[in-house]
Amino acid sequence: MALLGFLILFPLVVAGVLLAVRDNRVRNAVVVAAALVIGIASVWLVVSYLGAPWIPFDFHSPVVDYACMVVSVLVAAAILFYGIRHKNAAACALAAVQVAGSLVFEFAFAHGLPVAQGLYLDSLSLLMAFIIGVVGSGICVYALGYMEDFQAHEPEGAKDRRPVFFALMFAFLSAMFLIVFSNNMVWLFTGWEVTTVCSFLLIGYTRTEEAMRNAFRQIVMNLVGGIAFLGALYVCAIQLGTLSLLEFLQIGVQNPALVALPVTALALAGLTKAAQMPFHTWLLGAMVAPTPTSALLHSSTMVKAGVFLLVKLSPVMYAGSFAPQGGLLASVPAIMTVLVGGITFALCSFMAISQTNAKRVLAYSTIANLGLIVACAGVGTPEAVWAAAFLILFHAIAKSLLFLCVGTAEHHIGSRDIEDMDLLFERMPRLSRFMMLGILCMFIAPFGMLVAKWATLVSFAETGQVALIVILAFGSAATFMFWAKWLGKLSGIAAARENVERDVHASEWAAVMVMAVLVILCCAGLPIVSWLSVEPYVFSVYGTLGQDISTSNLWIASILSIALAVVLFAGLGRTKARKVDVYLAGVSRDNAERTFQNALSGTSTASARNWYLEDVFGERRIAPIGTACCSVIIIVAFAAAAVSLPGLF
Repeated sequence: MALLGFLILFPLVVAGVLLAVRDNRVRNAVVVAAALVIGIASVWLVVSYLGAPWIPFDFHSPVVDYACMVVSVLVAAAILFYGIRHKNAAACALAAVQVAGSLVFEFAFAHGLPVAQGLYLDSLSLLMAFIIGVVGSGICVYALGYMEDFQAHEPEGAKDRRPVFFALMFAFLSAMFLIVFSNNMVWLFTGWEVTTVCSFLLIGYTRTEEAMRNAFRQIVMNLVGGIAFLGALYVCAIQLGTLSLLEFLQIGVQNPALVALPVTALALAGLTKAAQMPFHTWLLGAMVAPTPTSALLHSSTMVKAGVFLLVKLSPVMYAGSFAPQGGLLASVPAIMTVLVGGITFALCSFMAISQTNAKRVLAYSTIANLGLIVACAGVGTPEAVWAAAFLILFHAIAKSLLFLCVGTAEHHIGSRDIEDMDLLFERMPRLSRFMMLGILCMFIAPFGMLVAKWATLVSFAETGQVALIVILAFGSAATFMFWAKWLGKLSGIAAARENVERDVHASEWAAVMVMAVLVILCCAGLPIVSWLSVEPYVFSVYGTLGQDISTSNLWIASILSIALAVVLFAGLGRTKARKVDVYLAGVSRDNAERTFQNALSGTSTASARNWYLEDVFGERRIAPIGTACCSVIIIVAFAAAAVSLPGLF
């Protein structure tokens, strides 16, 4: 328990220190040291409890309860302050509701329901702790060099607000640890809301009009989820008489109809945090923030909190959909979650095809993959949960690697547009290989993401739901298209160009290397991760194993992943190969500029440009369909779940 407390409190202490540190060298030392400590502590925790079932820790403190209440109120008050300052009526109204709701709940209900076992851990929490502690802290290290360049490009005389930036990054890590280790649902809610306000402040970091507009979009949408979470706490306190996550899940498995309303509300909170339609626009808007913010929100924190909660609710959804004691009311949360996740996966995969901005491609890919995880959570079978756990792991490390690579490339080629990444293999040979590794992990066999998608397909097939299989098939086809276009752009070599990656900061290389090594190790150790981490969680929850792919096939994928990684990086370093001019078929005019004489004796330039199909897969065409469908699904689900509301009184 001491180690859990350390992981929750230490990043918070570091955040306080960084808020006061103004010297650049001292800040660098503090961030690197803190990241190492958090990473080592996270790995130590995972190794110490590897394969553990649910282990509760007897810890209850009224002081912590009151502290959480104060934090929740301060978070809502901060949002109210910014809402008034920037004249955002929606944010003010929602924050006022949350302040009032939190105070009434705390003094009228919560203190009469103490949770003796306030903290816990299990194999899923350990998996999340590894992602937060290693990937999250690695992103903080990357931010040192990136934010130095970012500050250098700010107007002369602009205030250096990096102390606030790094303090928010570490506060984010602290809140995430609180979420994944809290059995007390009030404590979990506190961490949930802290991530919301930290995201708001990080997205609005530059304080431009666009940044503040997108920051308020995020806060409004996530406040809707936060109020839904608070409503679920009211139902748990009044109807169920418990605020323990473990007891809540046990009641839900035994009588899913009884918890239909709070599970639906918690699922809505998870959907907003995971940026599912119709709430997906907040994550797209987060792209205006500095790249470390994007990486942190997309990979190891914010959105992962949403899918973590949904996977935790999977046994209840499974019980409501497949167990004899289910019924239509009990299956409402599962139906809502599966439909919203499936529609989001397919439509956002299609919209990614039309994007030329690399960060928007990554954003849509993130939303789509989260949709697939959400659908797995809604299906709730042991096989689907096994697949969801691996999707969470591989998405976290591969997507963090890609965001860091795009951020570094943008600073050195002056663009984040995929079409401007011509000859990146020559201009930034190491970085382009790391970027290619991340892309390969996302969609190519035998890397882990595709293995997890295959397991997802198998789990969907076993439910007999043809619609889910069709959604997965078409969404995966779209995924292949947008990743293949980007990969082709990176791998093209047509001329010798100046290497521009020599002045990349050491902190950036260190973080990118960590992510790349994690990608390779997790793909190579896929069977081991299944055996020691994912399967123990599935077995502890369902009493059966969830691995639908044979261990021998996992080992084959593991060996092939190592071989492909060796091939990809074998060409790095000095080479004695002779470089020749670009050869253009026909009559060349200027090889360096790739111009040639065309059929009409004119001059044409050889170029390779991708096909984006804006008229077919554009956001304006597809987004309204997904937004409308998912909105209707959520409204109908709440209307159906509200049937159980009279039982509260």
